[in-house]
Amino acid sequence: MIGAALPAAAWRDDTALLRLFAVLGGREGLTRIVGGAVRDTMADQPVTDVDLATKLRPDAVVARLTAAGIKAVPTGIAHGTITAVVDGHVFEVTSLRRDVATDGRRATVAFTDDWAEDAARRDFTINALYADPVSGAVYDLTGGLADLAARRVRFIGDAAARIDEDHLRILRYFRFHVRFGCGDADPTTLAIIAAKAASLRALSRERIADELLKLLRLTDPVPALRLMLGAGLFAHMIAEVSAPSIDAVSRLVMAEQLAALSPDPVLRLIALLPTDSSSAILVAGRLKLSKRIGKRLVAARCETAAHEPRAVAYALGIEAAIDRALLAGDAATTREALGGWTVPRLPIGGGDIVARGVAAGPDVARILKAVEAQWVAEGFPDAARTRAILDEKLPL
Repeated sequence: MIGAALPAAAWRDDTALLRLFAVLGGREGLTRIVGGAVRDTMADQPVTDVDLATKLRPDAVVARLTAAGIKAVPTGIAHGTITAVVDGHVFEVTSLRRDVATDGRRATVAFTDDWAEDAARRDFTINALYADPVSGAVYDLTGGLADLAARRVRFIGDAAARIDEDHLRILRYFRFHVRFGCGDADPTTLAIIAAKAASLRALSRERIADELLKLLRLTDPVPALRLMLGAGLFAHMIAEVSAPSIDAVSRLVMAEQLAALSPDPVLRLIALLPTDSSSAILVAGRLKLSKRIGKRLVAARCETAAHEPRAVAYALGIEAAIDRALLAGDAATTREALGGWTVPRLPIGGGDIVARGVAAGPDVARILKAVEAQWVAEGFPDAARTRAILDEKLPL
């Protein structure tokens, strides 16, 4: 059913997209734009990705792309998804599908040429919108346009059934509610989600961490986090998360806003985890976070004697100094101290100590450490003052 006209948008004039659309029979009604690009354009939000749905089977998609000289990558061919690379632009093209069997983590699908069947297997009504980028016609088979206008996130059909098909939809609900919802979440939906909370245990920790980071990337995820805690979700994902944990994220959000910083999902995740580094590291291991995130977590939470911003930056790095300041709600002082500042190197080394008559060995390391501590305490003075410090530290 054609429900509205697609507003003008830059992506609609993308020559690479229009070429792909023509190759896949868009003008004959075989292919349409689907999901996020349609939803976000209708909601006057930025569009980052443009995906296509098609009546063509995957082998027919590959054949058409190859004949047109377009690179076709079978990224998810078992589920009907082909990645098309057109003049350096990347698009996902997925054949219309219906679910044959699901277990909450993955689905066995069969291909169809029925747009309604394809729409029925999606998660939320606002994600089941299709459009013709040339004519601007929007096809709404599930009431997504009305929900988008009402700022309401609603599962397609039976919410419990949609969650049973893919347990990750529990978390996706809260992310989309933050982006597109207004006011309180639907209490009936929340009750269903709470009843299904234990199903999150069946998901891989990587999928959970990825979805959490997507939620934490939004401007203010705190209301959603509180709803999730109230629904008992964290007990099945990160049992250590509590109301104080979410309060810490709230303080971080405010600190970012005061410092005019973009949302930092990784730091927000760190704020959500336990404050002692050993416990936080254990949780990070359970979530199978990357080594890069793990190192950042350790630097943000580890014990250090340094407190002055430049001393912290010298000990742990500038990123860690800023992270720690944001977590402590004192970003302004740290940013002012570190603005345009580069972490210096100690102007002397062990050779300078040996040259002053100290025998090579543990005494050299001990004196060098004492000099470094004084040098940091004095605010990283120049080489002349550093040599004077060294002379003060030498044994009589």
